[in-house]
Amino acid sequence: MAAPDVRTHRDARTHRPVSMRALFSRTRRESPGDTAAAGHRLLVRAGFVRQLGAGLFGCLPLAQRSLRRIEAILREEIDRIGGQEIALPVVDPASHEEMIAALVRDEVRSYRQLPQLLYRIQTGFRDDPRPRGGLLRGREFTMHDSCSLDRDEAGLDRQYRAHCGAYRRIFRRCGLPVVEVGASADAGLPGGAGAHEFTYLTPAGDDAILSCPACGYRANRQVARRRKPQPPAERPAEPERVHTPGAATIRELCELLAIPPERTAKAVLLMGAGIGERGSERLIFALVRGDMDVNEIKLAQATGATALRPAAGHELLAAGAAPGYASPAGARGALIVVDDLIPVTPNLVGGANEPDYHVRNLNYGRDFRADLIADIVSAEAGSGCPDCDGELALTRGVEVGRASRLGTRISKAAGCTFLDADGAARPVVMGSYGIDGGRLLACVAQEHHDAAGLTWPIDTAPFDVHVVALRGGQEGAARLAAGLSGQGLDVLLDDRDERPGVKFNDADLIGVPVRMTVSARTAADDQAELKLRRDAKPGRVALSAAAGAAAAACAALRAEAAPGP
Repeated sequence: MAAPDVRTHRDARTHRPVSMRALFSRTRRESPGDTAAAGHRLLVRAGFVRQLGAGLFGCLPLAQRSLRRIEAILREEIDRIGGQEIALPVVDPASHEEMIAALVRDEVRSYRQLPQLLYRIQTGFRDDPRPRGGLLRGREFTMHDSCSLDRDEAGLDRQYRAHCGAYRRIFRRCGLPVVEVGASADAGLPGGAGAHEFTYLTPAGDDAILSCPACGYRANRQVARRRKPQPPAERPAEPERVHTPGAATIRELCELLAIPPERTAKAVLLMGAGIGERGSERLIFALVRGDMDVNEIKLAQATGATALRPAAGHELLAAGAAPGYASPAGARGALIVVDDLIPVTPNLVGGANEPDYHVRNLNYGRDFRADLIADIVSAEAGSGCPDCDGELALTRGVEVGRASRLGTRISKAAGCTFLDADGAARPVVMGSYGIDGGRLLACVAQEHHDAAGLTWPIDTAPFDVHVVALRGGQEGAARLAAGLSGQGLDVLLDDRDERPGVKFNDADLIGVPVRMTVSARTAADDQAELKLRRDAKPGRVALSAAAGAAAAACAALRAEAAPGP
């Protein structure tokens, strides 16, 4: 019976074993001390990557092989849902979505040309002055970007669902468990009517995820909602000006007046870029309850600001706001944004726009109004869940994939339109999607390792089979490696002059999923040892059937990882 076809996401060229004698990398016994991520430390020790600068890493042949396999999986799954690969300039300062819009503006004329799905796999850059976490947050990385183009929101929804399904299959094939969390975007990321992230949960991650164990609510802390208390029912009282010397903070105010922070109004004043005339800056006056904090990500999304910075003293004075005692009542020229809890909370204590003075019994609608009412407060661990009576818990994670409904924001700005069936010009509806290939590799290493080394899933491993040649078994090991390669398997042959313990330790450290060993003892019995990296003990197979047994083991591992339809 013929061995199964194991050429998965690789070309059909003739494979030859790679000799460890010639391999341009070496294993290390020491661990780098620059990151707490165990997976990254093992990638360094096993000879996959080397750090060349702050956040900059060289990928050695082992890592490059794994990355090429990940890229092949990405291409297969995105092609499967109709993706077409393109290449875009790396040095262009415009975003991926803006460059796509420029292409579409010149190429798409009619609704008959839509929908489309374009993607690229190219080098990207991240401006991180203090990168940490190894490949989990490198400054240079291989990025998969997709952009969907549709006639309407219904088409966007179909492509969004299809793309998220492709991403789920990609992560399943890479052996990486992910959770999908609610997300949106800050000034530097794409975002629109909705977005979510594919997050790998790990203590080594930079992202803070808030989730509810009771109902399953889960969101990035940047955009997480919280349950807000029901304010007390009170009749609005008359305003009262109060002398509050030296009480420029909520804490000082509460101590002076002997009131809880939830009875106060906290003012946060920021300059927002991109919301004034011709995109200039404008003062944003944000007001939340005193026991809560302003979430600047939510505030930027609510106002459309592309960037926020603290307002300077002279900018506050120009708006009639006294630093530490600011009030929306009487503020001049500011965009007033209040949290949605403020209009239903009566009789708050807030600033009087005069140093050392506050006002009791401020009430929304009577004493001040807002240009915008939105949820602009932060959620934290212990905050009430917005969807049930549970409490939110904090976990750490790494964003490995992202999907965003852009809508028509970018296409309108770029003049990217098409003619519909009635001949009317309409903006293209866009979606944006992305996976960081290097970060995905690092997360797979973080998930799949043990005390001895890496334990790669079959589809992300640099090789399928690691053949170990011990003294007296070199000839049989070479024939076995050639036979495995002839069946389309990628083979690493350890033909070095090293002790068995060194070879086995290195095999465990590198983590190839299937190991075959030929020694003088096994060769005398016309046998070879077969051991899966995840198993504690090896078994024996006839040397004449060893290639077929290894191929079958690889096929079984791939079947386990198959993502289904």
